[in-house]
Parts: sequence; C-alpha cells; structure tokens
Amino acid sequence: MPSVTITREKFLEDHQGRTFSDVVKDPEQPFDAVLEFFNDDNRQRRMEESEIHHDRPPLAGVVRELESHPAIVRSLAETHTQRSMRLRQAIGVVMRMIMEARGWRKTGRKGSLGVRAGGHPSESNHNTGGLAFWFIRAERYERAEGMPYRSVRERCQKLESAVPLQSRSER
Repeated sequence: MPSVTITREKFLEDHQGRTFSDVVKDPEQPFDAVLEFFNDDNRQRRMEESEIHHDRPPLAGVVRELESHPAIVRSLAETHTQRSMRLRQAIGVVMRMIMEARGWRKTGRKGSLGVRAGGHPSESNHNTGGLAFWFIRAERYERAEGMPYRSVRERCQKLESAVPLQSRSER
C-alpha cells in the first residue's frame, strides 16, 4: 500500500486533530518533525507489521525510533508535563489518521508500551520499564476486512473448546 501523507491542513480538518490546534501552532512543539516522521512509507509499513505479526499497537513498531528523534525527545523531556501530554496525544491522532487511511479501524483497546515511573505531576513523566520511555499505552487497530492471523487468546479458546472436558482432566 502506498504511504499516507498527513499535512498540517489535513490534521486540522480532522475532527480530533482540530482539538490539538494548540500543538500544531506552538512553535516550540516539534509538530512538523512528527509529521515528517510518520509520513515515511517504511515506518507506516512497520506500524502495520506491529499489529499483524507482533500483536502490538502500531506505535510499538516505531516508538524507539520516534523517541530517539532529537527534536521530539527534547520536547518530551523538557516541556511541562501538560504540553508533553498534548504532544503525545496529537501523535496518537496522527497515527489514527494514517492507520484509518490504510484500511484499519480502532479496536477500542489499548496496548501497553511501558511502565510509568511514580513522579511529581510537574516533572517530566517517563517510564521505568517496557518498550517505550515516554508512552504508556497506545491504541490497537484491526484491518477493516479482518486480521490475517488469530491472536493467541483466540487460538487458545478455540483449542480449549475443541478438546473434550474429560480429555482435559486426564492431562
């Protein structure tokens, strides 16, 4: 599938995106760097592969690279907690727009990306464990036409329902 390009204009036309106009218009926020990062075809492919092959949120496929981008990490680390949260939320909207344009829909579930450190609300909030340093969880997606593979949970349920109760007790 060809890559999707999200512009400032498209973002601000989106029903959720327009609620983050403060992030888009703030010259201290690296919103252009976020758009440039996510408009890359290879990253969009890895976001999809994260869901398909790793049963993880799309952000899991690119989060380490995102968090190593100098402008983005500087903003997440140095800005006030509220502004940092707004940027992270805006990133979630960009991801949703890309995933939906590529034929995916939200599941309504979140997937874990990290374990948050207990800190003071006015300090930078980062994780102490997990895959990501700044993101705790991210939206999960599924293909509109259905997923090519079943989850481990679905496979387990099918297996357990196929094995007669008596056979299970004999194990």
